[in-house]
Amino acid sequence: MSTQWWKESVVYQIYPRSFQDYNGDGIGDIPGIISRLDYLKTLGVDVIWLSPVYDSPNDDNGYDIRDYKAIMDEFGTMADWETLLAEIHTRGMKLIMDLVVNHSSDEHAWFVESRKSKDNPYRDFYIWRPGKDGKEPNNWASNFSGSAWTYDETTGEYYLHLFSKKQPDLNWENPKLREKIYEMMTWWLDKGIDGFRMDVINFISKVDGLPDAEPQPGQPYVSGSNYFMNGPNIHTYLQEMHENVLQHYDLMTVGEMPGVTPELAQLYTGEERNELNMVFQFEHVGLDQGPNGKWDLKPLELKDLKASLSRWQKGLQDIGWNSLYWNNHDQPRIVSRFGDDQSYRVESAKMLATLLHCMKGTPFIYQGEEIGMTNVRFDSIEQYQDIETLNMYKEKRAQGVPHETLMASIHAKGRDNARTPMQWDETKHGGFTDGTPWLEVNPNYKEINVKQALKDPNSIFYHYQKLIQLRKEHAILVHGSYDLILEDDPQIFAYKRTYNGQTLLVVCNFYGRITDFECPAEVVLSEPTLLLSNYDEEENGSYTSFRLRPYEARVYLGKNE
Repeated sequence: MSTQWWKESVVYQIYPRSFQDYNGDGIGDIPGIISRLDYLKTLGVDVIWLSPVYDSPNDDNGYDIRDYKAIMDEFGTMADWETLLAEIHTRGMKLIMDLVVNHSSDEHAWFVESRKSKDNPYRDFYIWRPGKDGKEPNNWASNFSGSAWTYDETTGEYYLHLFSKKQPDLNWENPKLREKIYEMMTWWLDKGIDGFRMDVINFISKVDGLPDAEPQPGQPYVSGSNYFMNGPNIHTYLQEMHENVLQHYDLMTVGEMPGVTPELAQLYTGEERNELNMVFQFEHVGLDQGPNGKWDLKPLELKDLKASLSRWQKGLQDIGWNSLYWNNHDQPRIVSRFGDDQSYRVESAKMLATLLHCMKGTPFIYQGEEIGMTNVRFDSIEQYQDIETLNMYKEKRAQGVPHETLMASIHAKGRDNARTPMQWDETKHGGFTDGTPWLEVNPNYKEINVKQALKDPNSIFYHYQKLIQLRKEHAILVHGSYDLILEDDPQIFAYKRTYNGQTLLVVCNFYGRITDFECPAEVVLSEPTLLLSNYDEEENGSYTSFRLRPYEARVYLGKNE
């Protein structure tokens, strides 16, 4: 496989609303991001992925775009954004932007026109249907609760919205719409950006006829995902996008794709197919949920995580490419989720980072992950801002689910866990703002913050910095093949990478209990060196046999026998 810069890169995701407020209005902004670029340069990341900063009424924190070619006022101006791009490039880093084209805002000029009349030239930019038996056109549920359809009195028809009713779905079957999207993408690329992260891009092709989903007892609306995830024309659309836009630039593309499998990902990311570089899949972050979805809590089984990550590593080993992530703006904080954010916060955060960054693929770091930021436990539903969380709470309370049960789910899984402001120092509001923050800062900011992390040579920050450095120094971390070892061990996640006469051995104790590691006989390293550990003092013992302390991680590099 060819080498491309995006394979060797580490990406840092910025959620602009929560990163750094410059003007004191309590909302993170572009000048705030510019003021922190040297921090990201120190960390060592190569690419910044900027969550949406486009003009938006902000129903879903900027994922409802009103104007694709304008910057949201509260984030700054287009001139600010252009300065940001220049400053990123000056530091030798790259910028990828969010591309949100499954839906727009209902305030977008196209939708304003579309809803005016059935014969408006923009009518077919969206998905309109007459009702059925006095009800919605089908029984699909919105991802944000309730029906995926909203009735519009002007024309007496319903429009489809897989998310909020202020996020109508775009109709990709219309070639005129596709042309407009490609023109907009080209406009941004000509400004000098380095690629796109594509929001729910595998939802853009819907099955003809939009059939009802399988009904469920007591549920008026159910997921129609079988009819819009990885739909019939998705590969045609992505190849057309490549043909019209992507092939003309040296880019990184990553598609967010719920419900994708390794087999499908081979199609989306196989280089000869001319679609995307990599996908975000959600299999591994769905392992701690019960049959009733994300709010239905269940403990993670390590064997499931091993099986899932290994299936993706092997599936895309020779065809395509993996993205590697624990966190993003929609996921809870990994140290609270799969680690121990109380007794072993530092050790478990470093272990989880090591486990992920030593795999094959492009690692993504979400803001605050590199200092071990944790989930937040607000007492009152009033302290939360996320539309998905608030809709779920309202709906479930109406069904009689107790407040305490719902808050336990929100504390574990709510999206605001990722969105509390970045913790820069121990001053008021964690140095995020001089004003009143749009979302409260996690109260633990006095102990967990960037200033403290930079002062402590053993901090989580410097462990991430070292992982990023190792990736640049050792080709095996980028290109080596992957093999799981000790598949049935209930406590240790261990694997090896092999490349060019070298073997890398990664051994992680996934829990807070001491355990012993015995290296399988078939894994042999000559002249082994301990490349990385998350404990200070090295315990005696060779790579073949040693005791692992709570959440201990070790990485050995040696030559093949």
